[in-house]
Amino acid sequence: MKDKTTRRWNTYESFFIDLGDKKVADIVITNHAQSRWLDRIESQRTGFEDIAGYLWECLKQGRIEPYYRKEEDVYLIDNDLVFVAEFAESPTATDIIGNPLHKMIVVTFLGRMSETIELRDLKSYYSWLRHSRRMTLVKSSRKHR
Repeated sequence: MKDKTTRRWNTYESFFIDLGDKKVADIVITNHAQSRWLDRIESQRTGFEDIAGYLWECLKQGRIEPYYRKEEDVYLIDNDLVFVAEFAESPTATDIIGNPLHKMIVVTFLGRMSETIELRDLKSYYSWLRHSRRMTLVKSSRKHR
């Protein structure tokens, strides 16, 4: 999603917003992220354009920050909404110096910390989730024998 207020941007410098060491020029929402948005965040504005527009506004206002300081795949909006994003270099867009700009690919929305308390410590949550799944698999494999 490009910023719609930027006009004739092929004749000017590409518009981007810094997020950490990435220069985000475009936002891509995956189908999985859209379905998680519908399930966990909001049921009103659920289109790709709606979600990307919301994320673009949050980027412009500086409301998105990394969940962990050193890792760059889980992000927070307003210290509440948790989402996972990957970055890919845009093959066509560069800044005025020629450095590549990035596409932010939103993989999934994990939910709101205010509603799901487990999201406050993702490492222990995922550890618990892996353990519980492993135990479920162990129990089911016992039944097959």
